[in-house]
Amino acid sequence: MQQGGRAILSVCTRCRVPGDGCALEERPGYRLAQRIKTQFSESDAARLGIELRGVRCMSQCKRHCVVALSGTGKFTLVFGDLDASTDADAILQLAAQYAEAPDGLIERPARPEPLRAGILGRIPPLAFDGEQIDTTFTIKPTDCEEVL
Repeated sequence: MQQGGRAILSVCTRCRVPGDGCALEERPGYRLAQRIKTQFSESDAARLGIELRGVRCMSQCKRHCVVALSGTGKFTLVFGDLDASTDADAILQLAAQYAEAPDGLIERPARPEPLRAGILGRIPPLAFDGEQIDTTFTIKPTDCEEVL
């Protein structure tokens, strides 16, 4: 991982199938978080310094089983529509790839199969000014005087 950088795998622990009023321990998000936690200490992601945290709600209820990868100076990646029964290994593989990606971007073909689709967001880091930023619609506080 990037020197001095911090990277976190966040897992929604409350995700459930819409309309399903099942108990917390039966929810797909809780089961996915439990599987990831069980496998985490032996994973490459853990060896590379990724932190794991459960999040009580990531507000993606229509796209249940949600995870996000975020890190210092890196793009944040958000994925949904994951399978609680089968995708824990793939998520941990992706987390290891994220730890080694300087900017956090992992091209679709390089991602584990279950994570080639289902990406809900790719959010640039705060101080990012690369080609993905559309300067036509970017106004910084120092630019406000010019706009007025």
